[in-house]
Parts: sequence; structure tokens; C-alpha cells
Amino acid sequence: MRYSLRQLEVFLAAAHFENITRAAEHLAMSQSAASSSLRDLEQQFDIQLFDRVGKRLQLNELGRVLRPKAEALLDRAQAFERDLSQHQDLGLLKVGATLTIGNYLAVEMMASFMSDHEGADVQLKVANTEAIARMVENYELDIGLIEGELQHPDLDVIQWREDDLAVFCAPTHPWASKTELSDEDLLEAQWVVRESGSGTRQAFDRAMQGLLGDLHLRHELQHTEAIKRAVEAGLGIGCLSEIALRDAFKRGSLVPLSVPQRNFHRRFYIILHKQKYRGPGIDLWLEHCESYTEG
Repeated sequence: MRYSLRQLEVFLAAAHFENITRAAEHLAMSQSAASSSLRDLEQQFDIQLFDRVGKRLQLNELGRVLRPKAEALLDRAQAFERDLSQHQDLGLLKVGATLTIGNYLAVEMMASFMSDHEGADVQLKVANTEAIARMVENYELDIGLIEGELQHPDLDVIQWREDDLAVFCAPTHPWASKTELSDEDLLEAQWVVRESGSGTRQAFDRAMQGLLGDLHLRHELQHTEAIKRAVEAGLGIGCLSEIALRDAFKRGSLVPLSVPQRNFHRRFYIILHKQKYRGPGIDLWLEHCESYTEG
């Protein structure tokens, strides 16, 4: 065999960091050893995988074609190594989740998955839809659980479960006892909403079609709990997933508002890279997700 797995590791690290020094640090190698490994790989096959722009390494067309194949090959090699060691059948599964899913669903899913499968280890990353999709695309995550709709040529997007957003206010708000809100009320309100790039914001914008440009978006925050606290403090009305609001509604610290003329229904999705090797851990996680298709 004219290449080594170590050479593939250097190639993939250089593709990820776009810098040989950072790639070497990530792999606990010296810079000279990493540079030599990448150079030997290219010379052995008389190819060039990167365009060199100063200290930056940018994948060229051939590099982009070979990257997912190298990722899949290394995944298989690592799975084989785990089988040989016989310490873990499933190994580490890197799961990404958007904020609502991560805060209100994924932790319970992790716990039950590791309880059901001895030796399994799940690592959770929580971020917004755009960030999770980018990490799955770059092979930093095995699976993503997202709230936003997504179309990407390199990712499989699988419908997972239904969800609804809810408009809400503080119990001391003048509208707390209002039967329902009209579009005029929505335009009058001061809103506290999620930031652009989040799945919740995407669903909110779609529900408010025709009004969006005239809404008073007073605060745009990155975290659901911050939005709930801001609404409780009287800074405006909010719109979040019902999953994130159930306990607050039960306690009476927040009050749901009816907006029947607007459609706040949406779906959650599972995303995976089309070229990624799907070992037993990924397959078992997908089966596990089926038990969480209903709230």
C-alpha cells in the first residue's frame, strides 16, 4: 500500500484547519513531520491536493473530491481498531443539536442511549442550525438534530418529529387575559425573539410572512432561557417552541397567547453527511430517535 493512515490523518487535518501548523498541533506532531507526511503523499501519487496561498492551505478540486473518501476510510479504520481492542463496541458518537433540542430533548436521549448500550459514549454539541449543519458538513459531528429547514448537496436531511411554536407573555402583561391576538396586535407588540440563523427564528419569520418587515423586534437573543427571562421581566412578548415553554406554562410564570390566523407548525430534522461511513453507533442512534418522534 503506497499511503498510510497517518498521511490521511494529516491530509484531513490540513483540510479542516487550512494550516499545517494547526493541523500538526491537533495531531500532536511536529510541523516538519506533518509537512513531510503531506508532501510525501502528494509526491507518491504525483498529485496536488491543496492550493497554497501564503500559510493557508485551500483544498483544490481533487482535494475536495478525495476528502469524503478519506473521511470514510479513516472512520472504518477507527471502527476496526475499536473492534480489535474489544473495549467498546460502539465507541464515541458525536451528536450536534440546536438549542431547543439540545436543552429539552438531547440530554435525556443521551442518557437513555448510553444506558441501553454498554460501552457507548455520546458527546453533545449545542449550537444553532447553521453551525450544526456546518459541523456535520466538515465531519466534526456524526449526526445533527436541527430545528431549521435545510437544503445542502452534501447532507442527507431526514424528517424526524413535529413541533409547534407558541407566542407568550408575562402574566402581568396587559394581553395575558386576551382571548386571541390579531395581526394589528402583533404589529403593535414589542418582540423578544431568537437570532437569525436559528431554526426557531426561521419558523417565526415564516409564520409572520407579510408582517415581518413591520414588526418591532426589540431584542434578538441566542438562548431560549434568556428570552423567557426577558419576557417575564416585561420587555415584550416572545415566540419559542412549546417544548421549551411547558414547565413555565404549568408554573404560570409565562402565559400562552392565541394567534389562530398564523401557522406556527414546523418539523425537526436529522442530518448526516452523505459520504460519511455509518457504523453501528450511528444506526443505533437513528433507531433511538424513533422513540422520540412524539412529545
